[in-house]
Amino acid sequence: MARIRKAVSSGAPWALGKTIWLVAVYIRLSREDGNDESLSVTNQKKIIGEYLETFFEGEFQLVDYYIDDGLTGTDYDRPDFQRMIHDMEAGKINCIVCKNLSRMFRNYSDQGYFLEKIFPMNRTRFITVSDPKVDSFLHPETLQGLEIPINGLMNDRFAAKTSLDVRDTFATKRRKGEFIGAFAPYGYKKSPENKNALMIDEEAAEVVRNIYRWFVYEGMSKNGIARRLNDLGIAGPAAYKKSKGLNFCCPQSGKSDGLWSPGSVAAVLKNKMYLGIMVQGKQRVISYKVHERQAVPEEDWYMVPDTHEPIIEAELFQKAADLQTRDTRTAPTERSLHLLSGFIRCADCKKAMTRQKTKNMVYYYCRTFREKSKNACTKHAIREETVVKAVLAAIQAQISLVDSLDEAVEEIHKSPGAGNESDRLTALLHTRQKELDKVIGISDELYGDWKSGDISKEEYTRLKQKYASMTEQLRRVIQTIQSERGGMAERGEEKEPCLAYFLKEKNVRELNRGILVALVKNIYIHQGGEISIEFNFADQHRRIRWPLR
Repeated sequence: MARIRKAVSSGAPWALGKTIWLVAVYIRLSREDGNDESLSVTNQKKIIGEYLETFFEGEFQLVDYYIDDGLTGTDYDRPDFQRMIHDMEAGKINCIVCKNLSRMFRNYSDQGYFLEKIFPMNRTRFITVSDPKVDSFLHPETLQGLEIPINGLMNDRFAAKTSLDVRDTFATKRRKGEFIGAFAPYGYKKSPENKNALMIDEEAAEVVRNIYRWFVYEGMSKNGIARRLNDLGIAGPAAYKKSKGLNFCCPQSGKSDGLWSPGSVAAVLKNKMYLGIMVQGKQRVISYKVHERQAVPEEDWYMVPDTHEPIIEAELFQKAADLQTRDTRTAPTERSLHLLSGFIRCADCKKAMTRQKTKNMVYYYCRTFREKSKNACTKHAIREETVVKAVLAAIQAQISLVDSLDEAVEEIHKSPGAGNESDRLTALLHTRQKELDKVIGISDELYGDWKSGDISKEEYTRLKQKYASMTEQLRRVIQTIQSERGGMAERGEEKEPCLAYFLKEKNVRELNRGILVALVKNIYIHQGGEISIEFNFADQHRRIRWPLR
């Protein structure tokens, strides 16, 4: 480290000539400073460096630069500021130099706390090289005057006004439906022509469509969807953004493993952005000094319709929303929901019924009766097989009565369930195979790089293990995709979607989750064995007598 010895000044609190000042240079540049060249990191370094070489009094060692770039000075929870304070407390530094007070503090109370308590308590010299000039060692009296507190108060008020101006600007943009986030929601990307506009990212959007289709029409649980996406090697939202070169970060990103979870699937199923609605302002910081975020009530969100192309149809989004209000809990190891899950209710208390398997037979019971009180409702016991037969018969009978069946058929036809899953899996298989070929190619070149001296033996061993792990993972993913395609071919689904027979013949021969979601709203079980079925189509609500067996 450079050392410079200067003449000893008289009147210092302790001997200047006997102290070696361990100097920390603190530099901060906030986003609000914009392109102000005079405040840039480079120029702050230059100004402080000139001061140390020319005007600093005493012998010093420059220990380190502490730089917080793009961070506000309204609090001291800044990474390098905290590192500097830790080094001060550890005795690594005893002198802090910065350009001016506003670079160190934009908070009046913080300024007083550090200048009047923390720095003196740690016998640390504090210097600013620009007006108002401060040197707590040579001129401690300046800290007792009015100029420093007044300057601190002005810096505080400046931060408050800047924060208010920024908030007003953001609010205006949100009201206009302009996107102001740093990163587009999963399924979208920012338009190259307009950073405040969104356009569909087709690769991620296809995953969003699959999530809705699997949840609504195939009866998969959120946990099952997450596991299926992970088995297919599809990166979670955060990992996907990073794979596209985006410097994505969020408070939970440090804990993320890059995989899908039931929570991330649920977030996709609830996001109204996929309807073409610009939804912003879900959270806000408490104040310009307190940067912790708090949730905003939904009625106070900014929601502007028709700002971008939707990924999901409104009808499908509503079905997914309705299903999420139903009781569709599954065991952690189960990927699919039970056929009647979320649909079957007690006709008297209107609560969801509980499912229980006894000696290879499945029964439904009133949850109120079983779990709360036998005086609050009655048993309403019924076999699952009985309900399935009754619902199938009711749907078949209802179809023959409905004049507007074409409308229901057309709605199903437009749903993602009518897409060709085989084509999607083929495209995914092709992508994963290309990734595997690339990884194998890189791995094969490592030996040559080692022998030519481009990498060390340790680097070769580490990279070889890394790419071997990636190769094995991709091979497992490819095997999963091939297995799914083979299963589809065996079931005869290679060319026809799950609802094809209904679209073709306008009839139902067996009950599945897709048909149930499309046609049925609720199934009510009455004491004594009667079943009421509330349909989605037409305006029918019929009760069908089905004997218990």
